[in-house]
Amino acid sequence: MANSKFIRFFNLHTGEDKKENVLENVVNNISFRGANLWILACAIVIASVGLNVNSTAVIIGAMLISPLMSPIVGAGFALGVYDFPLLKKSLKNLLIATFVSLLVSFLYFTLSPFKDAQSELLARTSPNIYDVLIAFFGGLVGVIAITRVDKGNPIPGVAIATALMPPLCTAGYGLAIGNLSYFAGALYLYMINCFFICLSTFIIVKYLNYPKVNFVDANREKKITRVISLIILVLIIPSVYFAYTLLEQKQYAQKVNKFIQTTFTDKGYTVVFERTNYNSNPKKLELAFLIKKFSKEEVDRIKREMEDYGIKNTELVIRQDNNDLKADILNEINKKEQNLSEKDIRIKQLNAELNKYQINTPNLQQNIKILFPQITSYSIGVQNKIITADSAINTISLIYIADKKLSEEEFIKLQNWMKIQFPEREVAVIPNQDSDFALPRKELTK
Repeated sequence: MANSKFIRFFNLHTGEDKKENVLENVVNNISFRGANLWILACAIVIASVGLNVNSTAVIIGAMLISPLMSPIVGAGFALGVYDFPLLKKSLKNLLIATFVSLLVSFLYFTLSPFKDAQSELLARTSPNIYDVLIAFFGGLVGVIAITRVDKGNPIPGVAIATALMPPLCTAGYGLAIGNLSYFAGALYLYMINCFFICLSTFIIVKYLNYPKVNFVDANREKKITRVISLIILVLIIPSVYFAYTLLEQKQYAQKVNKFIQTTFTDKGYTVVFERTNYNSNPKKLELAFLIKKFSKEEVDRIKREMEDYGIKNTELVIRQDNNDLKADILNEINKKEQNLSEKDIRIKQLNAELNKYQINTPNLQQNIKILFPQITSYSIGVQNKIITADSAINTISLIYIADKKLSEEEFIKLQNWMKIQFPEREVAVIPNQDSDFALPRKELTK
């Protein structure tokens, strides 16, 4: 009895929508015509901009509006119910969507003046086994949600997790800059995501016992299973290799950091330049120091010590030529200056905007007190003067309170004096209505 309750607790048939409704919904969303194609193209442009400026929020927004997942889920359903016309239609629409996405992203990155590979772009060029797991389990969540009466909240999360859009944009970027390794890596990640979403859909459809559309004999079922298994192996083996390479690289970096910390930093030698080349054979570690100069014997000893830290097959180069070192350091500084973060750029823009509203006249209060002793208090600031519905200018406005009313001559004198203080700005002098007379509006803003 308890065992039966436990099974019911995990029963996917609970809350399941009618199978014919689910299939109808899947089939209706497969086609890339009209609105769907426009939405896809716009989402690709948004994702490309996000990758170009390294904005994670923009990339997530593009993934949420992308309709790319529908034909992949359709292919999974078609395999699960052996509906080969539906499979053909799904794959055809997936190819159309892929081609359009590559074309739009290629055109964007060809026209974009910014060609630097940002971290968001580079993250999509080296897929590994973790991307397989994300695609598979994200696909499971997606298809489970699709088969429910209440679709719930998982669908947006699945769109973000399975990340179909960014790899396609990265592949377009690789084509635009002529980097085939970027193109191949990103396209491989896209294929991983497509296939394992399709596979997870196939598994859930079989588990939920969706009825077969066409009769398929046992031999043909085995053939389909063998083809699926072969594709799984073809996609998983390289991803496992990439994951192993990534793990090795991280372990190597930890060993290098420990070696530098113990051998140099802890002994008071300031490292001013460090560069590691993981991809060369042998690997290469370049270092330079602020003051310390090493003799040949010391360098040979340090090279032998590297093996004690597990750093093997590595060439150690200690840069001691001041001219070469200065050039390298300047290059690094220039790279960092060119890679200003989005936040830094925004801060500069806000500071420039703020400067428009700052009034830097330290002697203004003292001069007003001497020249116009009747004025007891005043406020001054920058205001927007609306000219038409579409245009406005910044005006320096002085609003004053006087214990004795200013004569018309004194008021004009105050106006002219203010114009001298701010020769490049429009000036408005405004008396407080309760304490002084009010000149006609046309005179106040001359």
